[in-house]
Amino acid sequence: MKILYRPSFAPLRRFILATALLPLAVTFAEDAPQVPGIKVDPTPLPQVSGTVTTFAPVVEKVAPSVVTISTSKMVKAGAAGSGGNNLNEQLFRRFFGIPDGEEIPNPGQRRRSPGGGSGNGSGKEGRAQKQNIGLGSGVIVSAEGHVLTNNHVIEGADEILVTIGNEKREYKAKKIGTDPGTDIAVLKIDATNLRPIVFADSDNLRVGDLAIAVGNPFGLTQSVTMGIISALGRGGTGITEYENFIQTDASINPGNSGGALIDTQGRLIGVNTAIFSRSGGNMGIGFAVPANLAQSIMKSILSNGRVSRGYLGIGLDTVSEDFVKQLNLPSTDGAIVTQVEPGSPSEKAGIKEYDVVIAVNAKKVEGPRELRLFVASLAPGTKADVKLLRDGKEKTVSVTLAERPTQKIAGNEPNDPKAEDPDVLDGVTVGDIDAEARKKFDIPESIRKGVVVLAIESDSASAEAGIRVGDVVLDINRTPVANAKQAVEMSEELKKEKKVLLRVATKGAVRLINVEHKE
Repeated sequence: MKILYRPSFAPLRRFILATALLPLAVTFAEDAPQVPGIKVDPTPLPQVSGTVTTFAPVVEKVAPSVVTISTSKMVKAGAAGSGGNNLNEQLFRRFFGIPDGEEIPNPGQRRRSPGGGSGNGSGKEGRAQKQNIGLGSGVIVSAEGHVLTNNHVIEGADEILVTIGNEKREYKAKKIGTDPGTDIAVLKIDATNLRPIVFADSDNLRVGDLAIAVGNPFGLTQSVTMGIISALGRGGTGITEYENFIQTDASINPGNSGGALIDTQGRLIGVNTAIFSRSGGNMGIGFAVPANLAQSIMKSILSNGRVSRGYLGIGLDTVSEDFVKQLNLPSTDGAIVTQVEPGSPSEKAGIKEYDVVIAVNAKKVEGPRELRLFVASLAPGTKADVKLLRDGKEKTVSVTLAERPTQKIAGNEPNDPKAEDPDVLDGVTVGDIDAEARKKFDIPESIRKGVVVLAIESDSASAEAGIRVGDVVLDINRTPVANAKQAVEMSEELKKEKKVLLRVATKGAVRLINVEHKE
């Protein structure tokens, strides 16, 4: 067989083509824009004498102020849902990527044996026994034994135990008060020789500052991680009602909740609250309640036994570029008034629809969220100077703030000496349907009366029956509900009832729900 060989001329063709196009390429290069000058600093980072190579002294200073919190409650052995977690289930699934129907892990909790519970009791059906429901962290904030933590860490607990640092002794904690709106709770333990943490001014934080997280992830006591502050004033996550989070990439995991986020001097800058995760593990996005906000909530709880917030009574919207042109505004700063509630402080002060609020008490308003947070931080009865733009002209009005109309149905605290056995509607916080609630929970205009569910304890009878935050309760036992005050009064009248029929609207769809108190 003869093999024919034909030499390839491809290399020659490529050479000829490139040579032929060379003058053309040079011509294009002459017409191309010049590359701008780039500043280059080739010098290495300066080696300052005394450079920090360890944060061990900072951690040693803070460690005695960070505690482990474990919670338990009395449940029926073998009852459905008895292995639940005290973390808000919907938020837990959302932030840890756990599909509906799949079991939620309980971080730091021992596995239950196949045939029984995790506490006292025989394990027989119907017999109450103590069961661990959660594990978290906290921060000692006073020498008298006050501890700051997250509401979701201790929510629904019958017993709260606190362990200081690496000590073995457990202290029973009393729940002083909680604020689901910011996910902050205050506890009290009877202990001596405590070392309270020092607060920093979180308003002075900057993006890029170093941040150190101290807590008990997955029950691993006194774990320390470090990162930076990734963002400030983070909101819109749906974690809490009043959001002004510090975002950090310091590793935060289940069990870190309620623990300390500190600066490099060991001062508290935030209370670790949640992470965003698709996998269930840390992905570098953690959120903490700023120290100033946590301190404000704590002082209100200790002074008044609860948190009361200022209220303007207006609906708000963001100032878009279109609105800037239509309303003759100088910028997109501020918040547009979309609705004024009848009889509200804003109506009495003369605020109108289409006004743009640009400052309150000389504090600049960048948008609706900032305005809402600032007003909520003021006490009811406070006189506030509201600067606004109306038809392109500045105007200042004086407003006396009212108290935000939110009330808890049958809300006895476990440690309240006057508390009776919980009734069927215990653990539900409701509010009137104002413009703000209508927008936040997407309540249709067709629903004119009723009360909106603002918060609900995850282990309550109402939650087990299917009531969720954002639902509108229209009727209680076939009696229409007009406002939050009436709902509370009706719940008081139904204290002895074991079953209550509710008519509830969810995104406009109305359904009937029987809420039954289980012994």
